[in-house]
Amino acid sequence: SAGLDLAGVFLFAILTLMTLIANLVFVEEVVYIYRKIPPSKRSILIWINAAAPVIATTSCIGMWIPRSTMFTDFTAAVFFAIVIHKFLLMMIKECGGQKLFLRRFENGHFKISTGPCCCCCLCLPRVRITRRTLLWLKLGTFQFVFFRPVLMFLSIVLWTNGNYKPYNLSLDGAAIWINCFIWILTIIALWPVGIMFQQVRTILSCKKIIPKFALYQFILILSQLQAAIINILAMQRIIPCVPPLSSSARGAYMIQQLLIVEMFLITLISRVVYRRRYDELEPPEGTPEEGDDNKQTL
Repeated sequence: SAGLDLAGVFLFAILTLMTLIANLVFVEEVVYIYRKIPPSKRSILIWINAAAPVIATTSCIGMWIPRSTMFTDFTAAVFFAIVIHKFLLMMIKECGGQKLFLRRFENGHFKISTGPCCCCCLCLPRVRITRRTLLWLKLGTFQFVFFRPVLMFLSIVLWTNGNYKPYNLSLDGAAIWINCFIWILTIIALWPVGIMFQQVRTILSCKKIIPKFALYQFILILSQLQAAIINILAMQRIIPCVPPLSSSARGAYMIQQLLIVEMFLITLISRVVYRRRYDELEPPEGTPEEGDDNKQTL
């Protein structure tokens, strides 16, 4: 960030201000959650609402300190892996917890022909909803929480040793193999969330689950797919180098700056979506855990 002209300094200042505002909005949301939300749901909602501010913060740090990009990417990736697992748990919790979920859908079946794994495999049989299948869905997202930090940590260790180059995707390089494993694990983790959403989206429509799922999908697409596309464009030199920045450096700057703006907007929208839902449904919830029995009338 050294040697910025006046326009560059102004841009960095605006983006830093956006990051600061996003974090202040999140802190205000945490205060609201602690005041209004039952204790059993606080942790999950805080994790999910923190996704956008955390990604904005790591992007801002990477923008100001380019050499920290590997570490900021590691932090954002690990955090979002946890958020994917928490989002699955939130859908179960919004149905009253695992016991009430199983009681509500005791004769139901999960539709497993859904994205991103099997959206085209319409012939797949439906799976009966039991405690075991629910456990498999949880393990599907939890494996990502466990394995992604391990792979990201391995990539940092190899990078510090000079064996890992993020923009070297040749078959004899470590980057392509680690990235392939990460994408496979990502797809496996997203599948249970899609299955659960298909099951509960009707019954939880009053809980604004559809806009919440849309926000979660936006964060996923913008932080993962958008970054991958820009990195590929930079590697192919479609994003031209402008001294003193190489193509890859310019691509990294574009990713960070776009993410700051996008996560800032998502933070503001999340505050509206999550807060509005609890303003409407707080009285019927009554008690933290078993008060959700009232929702049997849905």
